[in-house]
Amino acid sequence: MTQVIELEQQLIEFERTASKSLADANAHAQIEAIRQEFLGQKGALTGILRALSQIEKEDRPRIGQLANKVKENLEALYLERKTFLDQQELERKLQTEKIDVTLPGRAKKLGHIHPLTQTLNEIEQIFLSMGFTPMLGPEVETEYYNFDALNFPPDHPSRDEQDTFYTNIDRAGPAVVLRCHTSSVQVRTMETCAPPIRAIFPGRVYRNEEINARKFPMFHQVEGLLVDRDVTFGQLKGTLNHFIRLYFGKPLKTRFRPDFFPFTEPSAELDSECPFCNGSGCRTCGNKGWLELLGCGTVDPNVLKGLNIDPEIWNGFAFGMGVERLAMLKYGVTDIRHFYNNDVRFLEQF
Repeated sequence: MTQVIELEQQLIEFERTASKSLADANAHAQIEAIRQEFLGQKGALTGILRALSQIEKEDRPRIGQLANKVKENLEALYLERKTFLDQQELERKLQTEKIDVTLPGRAKKLGHIHPLTQTLNEIEQIFLSMGFTPMLGPEVETEYYNFDALNFPPDHPSRDEQDTFYTNIDRAGPAVVLRCHTSSVQVRTMETCAPPIRAIFPGRVYRNEEINARKFPMFHQVEGLLVDRDVTFGQLKGTLNHFIRLYFGKPLKTRFRPDFFPFTEPSAELDSECPFCNGSGCRTCGNKGWLELLGCGTVDPNVLKGLNIDPEIWNGFAFGMGVERLAMLKYGVTDIRHFYNNDVRFLEQF
């Protein structure tokens, strides 16, 4: 009987001590440690219950019920204290992390069109207004479209690997290259479209160039082609003068210097008066007063003949310009590499 009384007193004292510990706990880690200490598998309550086997059978149910009651009371107290601490934590977060819903949201920076794409779109829109249709073609070409059909002789320097990127595709057949001009699309257009033809050919081109402030192995071109009856060099001049006026926003003097391109005869380089100094000389034009803009000329009859277009009936003109060069001139960019470095500080200026 004495042992039963001792167990009852132990359970009562156990409940009092555990209850006080839970009531004093101020953190989740503390109440969890208290639960393990008193109610865990190796806790104090388990140790007390082991003594049940040492008392009389008729006393065991009463002591067992008391033990279960103590356990239920402590578990309820544990959950109550846990809920209280959860609520305290929530209130603290609401005070320290509250959001003023009346404040404006955080603005997200929006991207915008790359300066080269802007320039390319502007060039296309100008020629579209003159009736030219954009035509696209593959960037990987055979030597036929890149050189042969454009009247390049077999020993022309541009066919050398020092100038042109050759691939390892179809090495047993025709050599395959990365196109070095969009003139290859002119050939494809004249193959599939009967004259009259009025088209421009924008796209990426590749040349084996040393990378520096003025040159890059990949760049963009826009070429143009007009094939019709009785086309004159004066029409070519009028077309390009109109383009220059619209692109730079004012009429500029132009001059044509004789040059050579295998697919045009006669051929010329077009210079325009510097739009930034009006011909007086500045840093942009190297104090020359003139800017070299593009190459052009009358389509060589041999090119027309090779594509089954009768040069006695049809003739035309062609021209080609570098998009990077025009963008650099218009916006005062001194290094072509800025267009490809993806420096946000540079790109955000456009």
